[in-house]
Amino acid sequence: MTRSITIGAAQLGPIQKSHSRTEAVERLIALLHQAHTAGCDIVVFPELALTTFFPRWFVDDITEADHWYEREMPSVETQPLFDEAKKLGIGFCLGYAELTADGHRFNTQILVEKDGTVVAKYRKVHIPGHEHNEPNRPFQHAERYYFEPSNEGFGVWNAFDARVGMMICNDRRWPETYRVMGLQGVELILCGYNTPIHYVPDPSQDILQGFHNALVMQSGAYQNGTWVVGVAKGGVEEGVDSLGQSMIVAPSGQIVAQALTTDDELIFATCDMDWCKKYTGTLFDFDRYRRPEVYGRITSQRGVVTE
Repeated sequence: MTRSITIGAAQLGPIQKSHSRTEAVERLIALLHQAHTAGCDIVVFPELALTTFFPRWFVDDITEADHWYEREMPSVETQPLFDEAKKLGIGFCLGYAELTADGHRFNTQILVEKDGTVVAKYRKVHIPGHEHNEPNRPFQHAERYYFEPSNEGFGVWNAFDARVGMMICNDRRWPETYRVMGLQGVELILCGYNTPIHYVPDPSQDILQGFHNALVMQSGAYQNGTWVVGVAKGGVEEGVDSLGQSMIVAPSGQIVAQALTTDDELIFATCDMDWCKKYTGTLFDFDRYRRPEVYGRITSQRGVVTE
């Protein structure tokens, strides 16, 4: 008997600065109902799904941005999402900004099972952008000011009758992300992202944003024999055009479902977790073919050394 999971990728259109959490949660619940009609077991929501992408503005006093963060999950505003998901018997993965009781700020995803229990929390490891105000930019990308990188690494958990891992946005660009989870037998990686189409440091990459988005997730899926679900918050948000193209990628690297708009849109696919073994048991049999004794530089070295 195959282990099939019907997965919904619940893309969001823009969330403007004026939109409330209550409005955002209502949109998530509407997508949840679409997923229920489609027979989904789990729905994946984007990175920072409850607010606008606030790192595009810089404030000198970071506490002025505290209202963008969640101090608890579920909160009063997000409890209806948890309640409705449990009622419908659907699990979900949700991205949000987290402010801990002791003052740490993380870009976070949470994984919730069909019965409403919280399986795991993941905090973003690879934080892009800049730490200081750069007023000459058309918009800021101050993630390194608003979030600290997690040192918790990439966990993999038993959920939905599979081995499930999480990553957030820029994490998807780093091959180590997938491989660390692959070494834990991951079968399904869930990723939310907010990706502006205009890349200020090198605008020549703008036209390649969609290509690079697919490239990294398809190669990560194939090289680690895992399903990958990437979910965007896209469209023009506060004047910044962001990539959509949410997708579900098979362990073969093939895209089996992809969003056609940059609005709120549900795509879904029934995913056979046993498909992973076709790759992890052949070409990418890690136990048979990996050579960790020659990979030392990957963990011992940070920057480029040419000597």
